[in-house]
Amino acid sequence: MLDSKQLAIIRATVPLLETGGEALTTHFYKILLAEHPEVRPLFNQAHQASGEQPRALANGVLAYARNIDRLQALAPLATQIVNKHVSLQVQPEHYPIVGACLLRAIREVLGPDTATDEVIAAWSAAYGQLADMLIQAEAAAYEERAQAPGGWRGARPFVVDRKVAESAAITSFYLRPADGGAVLAYQPGQYLGLRLDVDGQEIRRNYSLSQAPNGSQYRISVKREPGGVASNFLHDRVNEGDTVDVFPPAGEFVLQAGDRPLALISGGVGITPVLAMLEAALQAGVRPIHFIHYARSCAVHAFRDHVDQLAARHPQLRHFVCYEDATDALRKPDDVGLAHIDQLRRWLPSPPDVDAYFVGPKGFMRYMKKTLDILGVPAAQSRYEFFGPASAL
Repeated sequence: MLDSKQLAIIRATVPLLETGGEALTTHFYKILLAEHPEVRPLFNQAHQASGEQPRALANGVLAYARNIDRLQALAPLATQIVNKHVSLQVQPEHYPIVGACLLRAIREVLGPDTATDEVIAAWSAAYGQLADMLIQAEAAAYEERAQAPGGWRGARPFVVDRKVAESAAITSFYLRPADGGAVLAYQPGQYLGLRLDVDGQEIRRNYSLSQAPNGSQYRISVKREPGGVASNFLHDRVNEGDTVDVFPPAGEFVLQAGDRPLALISGGVGITPVLAMLEAALQAGVRPIHFIHYARSCAVHAFRDHVDQLAARHPQLRHFVCYEDATDALRKPDDVGLAHIDQLRRWLPSPPDVDAYFVGPKGFMRYMKKTLDILGVPAAQSRYEFFGPASAL
């Protein structure tokens, strides 16, 4: 527990974090990844290079400082962090490493006149408080997954039962346990953690589960990213019969029960978690569903036939497609070009009292959030997930 003086010091550093937080976290990651190779598998180097990871951490540190004396306000952020950590198997022994590098970065970036011994002591206490909270929450999550039917702790070998090309960019991997046992149930919208060995280098990644739970196997659908080490490895070098290490499902972006119409809106590979939601919602009842997907072209549009077949069998499902470029489309989309508000006015019920879930590139999600707000979808009924580090929309 921080004392009143330490709380005051943390609050006093908020202006410094507002203006220099990203420089601080960038330096922190430089120290951490250069001097502690044991934690490198936990981080996506592409997110480091783009600045997304330092930016996300800077926002998180700032949020923590702003709410240091009312931590309950951080519950949504903490839940998101815990799920990401669990999916990658962050362990208690990682926290002292991170803490030491963070305190060193504070001292080196802010300088001795600002980062005094008192400031470092206050931030050491604040970091210790946060680490204890996360370690306890993660320990409970690990135990819950280990004790649940079909559950496990740590890595479990899974065999690639099938590998299916869904489009020119996306390939599905059907994974079954190598031990022949049951698999842990998951909530539609969650993701798996994978541990890969790429030319002797350990890499850990999250991939959304792209079908409703069935109790016997998992399916992930992976987009080939230009220069993506993990995605290209999976596409090019992981084949049927191969084994990969899998961590238990995690994630807080999940389908909530309800009877309001459901709007599932995706861009590109964002279709993967909402597809699992769609299948589960259809199994659950006759709730009206508006499934709206945006793709660059027909060639990269995954699962169109599958969703069309579902729509043919389930009259409560309405399926809409928009291509940025429809030149070579074998079947015409419902619209051509980029997402715009007139589409959603046509494709959503009026008034749009829906439970909306949307996933895609960040610019796409930013536009969707703004547009759903304009159309009158209540903020509490508008939910989204980031692939990669979280950002403010």
